[in-house]
Amino acid sequence: MPPPSKPRVFSGIQPSGELHIGNWLGAVRTWAQQVAEQKEDLFFCVVDAHAITAEYDPAELRDRIVVMAQDLVACGVDPERCTLFVQTDVREHTELAWYLANVTPIGDLQRMTQFKEKSAGKEHVLAGLFTYPVLMSADILLYKATIVPVGEDQLQHLELARDTVRRYNHRFGDVFLEPQPRLSHAPRIMGLDGAGKMSKSKGNSVALFESPDAIWNKLKGAFTDPQRLRRSDPGRPEVCNIYTMHKVVSTPAEVDLTYKECTTAQRGCIDCKKILFDNLERELVPLRLKRAKVAAHPDRVRDALGDGASKARRIARDTMQTVREAMGLGSGAKVP
Repeated sequence: MPPPSKPRVFSGIQPSGELHIGNWLGAVRTWAQQVAEQKEDLFFCVVDAHAITAEYDPAELRDRIVVMAQDLVACGVDPERCTLFVQTDVREHTELAWYLANVTPIGDLQRMTQFKEKSAGKEHVLAGLFTYPVLMSADILLYKATIVPVGEDQLQHLELARDTVRRYNHRFGDVFLEPQPRLSHAPRIMGLDGAGKMSKSKGNSVALFESPDAIWNKLKGAFTDPQRLRRSDPGRPEVCNIYTMHKVVSTPAEVDLTYKECTTAQRGCIDCKKILFDNLERELVPLRLKRAKVAAHPDRVRDALGDGASKARRIARDTMQTVREAMGLGSGAKVP
């Protein structure tokens, strides 16, 4: 199968509601830069089918999908310069996932670290959580994506997708391309409690479009270095989440100064947080203005999602026709 005319990137994000700072710093800011540069064929997907592996409210999920799309557009993911769509608006995602499930060994899924973590200690675990990586493989392979931006926590899932390509092609012929990982250079953004990755579901996040006062109130109480009990104690930036955010928000000179003044106790944690807050605000002010404009015309975002799904569906249909023929599926009849 020939590759796309230029590198094709696929990346997805779950509709957790409003974007938080971890989403922005870890992925979405990079997406916006890629959209502005226009060097690649970009596919960004709100992966709502991935969001139903636990109990949820249907009406709330629909609202979260729209809010997430609005936030992405406000952040610079311009649907006129990339393909932005919702996963379940292209039904071929779940069709391909079923076919790929039949070339994916159970043992491979049992080794997935995220499944082990999310199912640990639970009596009631849905099958969708177990097969989640198969659907992720389908998301990627459906569009012949050649590049998939991932953090270290998703690298194992991408390796499964690459293994799936090799197994499928060995059995049914050269149908799929092997996607290559693009590791994120942004550090993992920890939650305000310092206990794990920033996540709305864990209650340790800062929403990207909260008011300045609300953001500051959360930042000033954020976990830093547990061994720095007094202002005069030297800090350890390598264990401080505030410093991690400095590294992706502040200038290199400010980052160097932050490290020096923290380790020598010349700067206290609250002062470090104030500088981070000021630097964040410089980025967030124009985003808030754009978000207000986007929210004033919600139908425009829905229309853009529809256009994106139409483009995505054309590619998905071609892929699935090849897949069905290779696997000997269907009657061969012309179906309108």
